[in-house]
Amino acid sequence: MELFFASKIDSGTVRLSSEESLHCVRVLRHREGDAVEVIDGAGTLFHCTMLDADPREAVLRIDSSEEGWNALPYRLTLGICPTKNPDRFEWAVEKATEFGVDSIVPIIAERSERRVFKADRARRIALSATKQSLKALIPDIPDPTPFREFVSASHSGPDPLRHSGLDPESPPPLRLIACCFDGAAPRVSVREALEAHPDATDIAVLIGPEGDFSPEEVTAAVAAGFIPVHLGDSRLRTETAAVAAAAFVYYSRLPWR
Repeated sequence: MELFFASKIDSGTVRLSSEESLHCVRVLRHREGDAVEVIDGAGTLFHCTMLDADPREAVLRIDSSEEGWNALPYRLTLGICPTKNPDRFEWAVEKATEFGVDSIVPIIAERSERRVFKADRARRIALSATKQSLKALIPDIPDPTPFREFVSASHSGPDPLRHSGLDPESPPPLRLIACCFDGAAPRVSVREALEAHPDATDIAVLIGPEGDFSPEEVTAAVAAGFIPVHLGDSRLRTETAAVAAAAFVYYSRLPWR
């Protein structure tokens, strides 16, 4: 199944960007009358018919649509400290997107080795991974956020990290911080934390920098309602820990596990 992304969707028609049009028309050789599937990045899949196979701006007719296409039964936010090598962070973005994540927030912590991060390339990687993994929701990747700002946002109410479309009667959000030491509270495994909150559908996981979070940061997170967790006995790189966290949530929340 081939997916294309479009932001120009109105009046029953879709207009692909020049990049998407070139790939659709020149590379994959779609012509007028062909069926083409398009996502809007917000969770909707559009079943379309090609009207104008222009490689500069292809035009399609919307025949039907599916909201929440291939949506997961939870919302996951990953707060990840950008790695010193940007390629490693981008790898984590790609793989986490394949598992399914709603937001990937670059976090600047006390021990972060990279404090300047341009999110544009990561957003392009997330778009490509969204299409490749057959999803209609592209993860939101905002500009870098200071650690304490991210933590305080989860502590104030109503919780700014919560998705506006969630049922207000849904269970409280589950906030986890992965770290390599027992500090303000003893760590539990991420699996234990997820199993202890089986009804939680709004989940956030914080992943630290190469030098881990500081004791003061973990204390602040615990005070804001985060649960300290570990990902097993192996010491994982930042990008590996991020993907492992996405995988733990994915396999703990899907009904077929």
